[in-house]
Amino acid sequence: MAERLGKGLGDSLGLSLTYMSQKVINSVPFIVSEKDREILRTLASRVAGLAVRPIESEKRTLWYKHNSLEDTRPVIFCDPENGWYEIITNDQLQCEGDLARLWEFKLRKEIFWAESMGDDRVIEPHFNVQYVFEESNRGMQEKVIGGDDNGSYCWDAPLKDYRDFGMLHFQTIMVNQERTYELLHIAETIFGDLLNVRLEGIWWWSFGLTHDLINLRGLEQMMLDMFDHPDDLHRLMAFLRDEALAKLDFLESNGLLTLNNNGTYVGSGGFGYTTKLPQKDFDGRKIRLRDLWGFCESQETVLVSPKQFAEFIFPYHLPILERFGLNCYGCCEPLDKRWEVIKNAPRLRRVSVSAWADVKDMAEKLGKNYVYSRKPNPADLAVPYIDEEYIRKGLRETIEATRNCHIEVIMKDNHTIGHNPQNVMRWCRIAREEAERV
Repeated sequence: MAERLGKGLGDSLGLSLTYMSQKVINSVPFIVSEKDREILRTLASRVAGLAVRPIESEKRTLWYKHNSLEDTRPVIFCDPENGWYEIITNDQLQCEGDLARLWEFKLRKEIFWAESMGDDRVIEPHFNVQYVFEESNRGMQEKVIGGDDNGSYCWDAPLKDYRDFGMLHFQTIMVNQERTYELLHIAETIFGDLLNVRLEGIWWWSFGLTHDLINLRGLEQMMLDMFDHPDDLHRLMAFLRDEALAKLDFLESNGLLTLNNNGTYVGSGGFGYTTKLPQKDFDGRKIRLRDLWGFCESQETVLVSPKQFAEFIFPYHLPILERFGLNCYGCCEPLDKRWEVIKNAPRLRRVSVSAWADVKDMAEKLGKNYVYSRKPNPADLAVPYIDEEYIRKGLRETIEATRNCHIEVIMKDNHTIGHNPQNVMRWCRIAREEAERV
């Protein structure tokens, strides 16, 4: 893990993905000094003031309409991920303690989103705390080679022979209730009179399965298995599917789920604001999977044919997606070539159109039946000074091609923003200008 916030703190995605950032938070002492408390309270007070601005209600309404497939202007969202460390550098952080620095980073992101970013993300008057938990391995673990300072890496996949399949067992979640409520109590004492402190169960990003598949088997070997060991590959995919379903059953039966029909990030971009969830028979207490958004993707199989994808991958997604009330599908993989398979996902609402997908073809395929979640190329921002004319041209062409769609434009997956925060600010302003031309 590269140092990002000073004092050895950091992660690989700008603390953007909640289920990953919580692992960083869980690894530090739960101690906040009086000096750090005052710094955090000052920042939280600013967030609280920003959250009640009329524009936040306007943006929230925009997302509700957009997710309900009502006609709106294109919706804009930017999460620069690793670029956050180039916007909020560790020398800007005033807190000294590890936990306080992580929470300070989180609050400063909210302030930047509100005051400088210029996108349609809503600033909510909440401070969310996640469960403290550990997750066991499967009896096998890949060995990562390289990756220092978030650079390139490879890995030694442990399942080298399918005769060792019996060594695998399901991952299990072990929730530390005592530590969880200790963390929640600290947050409540610091922020409780300023923001709505909530315990939030965010346990996954995707149930795509193929990331775990290639960690176990290897990327090249996974593709060779489709020819050399098809039955064994099906067996391994069935194992990963059943593991995911067991995890979902555990979370649901133990009351560990949290509604995501609000400002929660869902899928590979966009927010969950919807009146379609929870279900009409929701009792206000017991949250079920069918009350939530679900998500699958399979970026690792981008070089796999649609026929092979339909045989070896998608059938194992279906039982997972069936559990959820609404679904998102896709991330960086282009879906235009496998749409005839993907469209069979139950209650599909949000579809990713990556930088490598055919924009016009996907516009024809999605029409007004889905949220068209467009992801421009993040490399456009990975330079000291962006080419504004080039970016504007690309956005204009995309928006023109999707006039008959419910489009959101999501800038994400940034490994760098050229060490220039102005890049994300200018991108958002250009995107808003083009969106408001519609």
